[in-house]
Amino acid sequence: MPDEPVSRARILVVDDEQSIREFLSICLNRAGHDTACAATGADALRMLSTDERGFDVVITDLSMPGVDGMEVLRHACALPLPPPVVMMTAFATTDTAITAMKLGAHDYLTKPFKVAEIEVVVERAIERTAMRAENIRLKAELKGVHQLDNMVGRSESMQKVFDLIRRVANTRTNVLIRGESGTGKELVARALHNLSDRAARPFIAINCGAIPATLMESELFGHIKGAFTGATTTRPGVFQAAQGGTLFLDEVGDLDIAMQVKLLRVLQERTVRPVGAIAEIDLDLRLITATHRDLEAAISAGEFRQDLYFRLNVIQIVLPPLRHRREDIPILVERFFRRYNVEMGRGLSGIAPSAHKCFLNYDYPGNIRELENLVERAVALEGGSDLGSAHLTELSQGTSPVLTTDTVPNSGLDLDAAVADLERRLIESALIQAKGVRKRAADLLSISLRSLRYRLQKLGIEVSAATDEDTLVDPRP
Repeated sequence: MPDEPVSRARILVVDDEQSIREFLSICLNRAGHDTACAATGADALRMLSTDERGFDVVITDLSMPGVDGMEVLRHACALPLPPPVVMMTAFATTDTAITAMKLGAHDYLTKPFKVAEIEVVVERAIERTAMRAENIRLKAELKGVHQLDNMVGRSESMQKVFDLIRRVANTRTNVLIRGESGTGKELVARALHNLSDRAARPFIAINCGAIPATLMESELFGHIKGAFTGATTTRPGVFQAAQGGTLFLDEVGDLDIAMQVKLLRVLQERTVRPVGAIAEIDLDLRLITATHRDLEAAISAGEFRQDLYFRLNVIQIVLPPLRHRREDIPILVERFFRRYNVEMGRGLSGIAPSAHKCFLNYDYPGNIRELENLVERAVALEGGSDLGSAHLTELSQGTSPVLTTDTVPNSGLDLDAAVADLERRLIESALIQAKGVRKRAADLLSISLRSLRYRLQKLGIEVSAATDEDTLVDPRP
């Protein structure tokens, strides 16, 4: 090993033997690194979860009382930026080594070990961390500050979404994407896949709300020939089709309870058994799910299993509705205009200010999907040299249809978006009436404070510091 390390790193050493902790600390400090020690696995989990600076490498003993090294490994691998984990044991077996590597361990050391061996393993782990950080940085530069994969957005809320995608893309952690219909949940799933080390493998997307319940098990898990009437051939399910890559289950909130139980078992065992088969098939894939439903309310109503929710909701990405990030509308309009202007061969020279004004003053209950459709239609119908406002008359009043108890606009509406918009207005009104005190606002709405906190996050309503007496950032202009 060279006299100077590749870089100075923060290293967490986890072992229930004090002599091992002291020995490793001395070796690593001499090599120019900063070390922190945990005497138990429980202490290590706490440090990994709460340390603001984070750790570049984790070295953990495998056999410890209580929380063992495997649990420390699982926890570290589930972090947004997982550090490489080096396992140590005095009881090395092939099985434990394979298990640790499958769970994501960077390397494996057998006690007693030599100082030179430790130094080489640590340096390789540090190089891996540095390489991953550089790859993320270069990908971000290539995509541009306002673009990530096929998504664009310069608003602060979308920049936060982009940042979270970059941080979790290269992990195996389950991700739940939430947002109204048309906000681009599948684009987020594809970005997570395309920016990961699974990008060259399959990305399989399926809409759970579009498949009849009677066919769902076969669609997800596959079936063998003769498993049921009409099963004339063996057919793999989407879990098998996504092996090595990413499986995206859109509208996972629409699964019935029976199917939720089967999905939970697959996630727990990381195996799948096709309908009619006896043998289990091992799975190696990244699962991403999405929904526009209020899953907390569905859990309370007995329509969604809480244990499945916890399995899916390890990392949550919430997409704000388009009406809450209006600064993104112009760049989205430009993107869709360029696409359809070329595809249709229209030869339009640009977008007139009057059209831009119409686009900016509309609330988009259908979000980005609705905006794209409006731009496509306007380009198709435009007879002048520029895209004008003549074919955007439904946007001229500047607001989307408002949900009432007895009317539906002739043009139709997105019910989920309209209900969400009404919910937001009522919550904002209650917070203003309660002078920003969330507990009082929750009482006015006859909901729990916990439920209000969730709704504030879901709807993107900003609050100050996180206490029960927090005040709302006044939504009124």
